Amino acid sequence: MTQSEKSKRYWRKNLTYLAILLSVWFFFSFGCGILFADWLDGFRVGGFPLGFWFAQQGSIYVFVALVFVYVYLMNRLDHEFDVES
Repeated sequence: MTQSEKSKRYWRKNLTYLAILLSVWFFFSFGCGILFADWLDGFRVGGFPLGFWFAQQGSIYVFVALVFVYVYLMNRLDHEFDVES
């Protein structure tokens, strides 16, 4: 496999990771915080309705968790393609 093909495969896999992680974040921030908020308000977290919690804090926690997941996935990808620094 040439270096160019290897770079394209690396970048394609990186973009796949980004698309999946951004979709998860979109679901939790827009979906749970806005679209499904009325339904989620039937549940409570720390005394607050779950829809409100996702709109105010939950999507931020999910984003921070996804940053750590992305770092883990990229470290694995770097190792797989031998581009570790």
